[in-house]
Amino acid sequence: MYRYRWFVNFIVFIIIVSVAFNSEYNPFVMNETDGLSQAAKTIDELYNSIQDKSGQFTEPPQNAYIDDVWKKTPGRNGLSVNVEDSYEKMKKEGIFDESLLVYEQESPEISLNELPASPIFRGHPEKEMVAFLINVSWGTEYIPEILNILKENKVKATFFIEGKWAKVNAELVKMIDEQGHVIGNHAYNHPDMGRLSNQKIVEQISQTNEIIEAIVGDTPKWFAPPGGSFNDQVVQAAHHLKMETILWTVDTIDWKNPSVSVMINRVNSKVHPGATILMHPTPSIVNGLNELIKQIKDKGYKISTIENLLSEER
Repeated sequence: MYRYRWFVNFIVFIIIVSVAFNSEYNPFVMNETDGLSQAAKTIDELYNSIQDKSGQFTEPPQNAYIDDVWKKTPGRNGLSVNVEDSYEKMKKEGIFDESLLVYEQESPEISLNELPASPIFRGHPEKEMVAFLINVSWGTEYIPEILNILKENKVKATFFIEGKWAKVNAELVKMIDEQGHVIGNHAYNHPDMGRLSNQKIVEQISQTNEIIEAIVGDTPKWFAPPGGSFNDQVVQAAHHLKMETILWTVDTIDWKNPSVSVMINRVNSKVHPGATILMHPTPSIVNGLNELIKQIKDKGYKISTIENLLSEER
């Protein structure tokens, strides 16, 4: 009887020892394993959630095209979610957060420079950005103050400069360039471009390009016909010189010397995504530019150069 009891106790002891050293059944390890399994499950669910929802935030790229009314129109990059990078930003909290999604941009198949010659009036109609187009052939005394206002507001503009004006105001042209603004071509002596021969059109644009290049070291890529007067011959001539012809969609009509409130109200009533806003160095612009910038920004628009407005970047 004693031997039987000893044998049974020995067998029970062996079983207990075996179980104690078996990690799969060890009661002291069980809770830790359960915790790791739950964490892994949460991670997998988060990753899968990002992957499943990414399609909701994907937008295909849009090609550049020629609109019946607005002519040459830039395309827009597409958007796709980078699942891996988005997961890395969300895994600390372990929950899906739309604001932490990381996007990648995809270029369209057809870009602006692949389109045939055509004028440009605006940026992409869904781009929350506008551009100031400042045509300069007079108003010299207002340029320094306009530059100061733009600098204070961290705004870059595009100055379309007349060649004849540039020749006698080279220091101001340099100042405009050094402050990071884009310089465009506004013909040589402000002619009615739509009434010129092809030879005269080319001379007006080329002569101004040479003057500006001599001052700042770069040849303009953008041409703004004085008074907005152009025809197909003008657009083709600029195209052959590897330039785009730029018009506008919103006019301050500042050359009529309106009051600041009239000028601002005129812009506010017509501003839109992709707008190009025409202005000149005038008293109404100097006196109203600060407020105009503030109100445009309050509407949610960025203000930038014609280059940035026409880029495919979002």
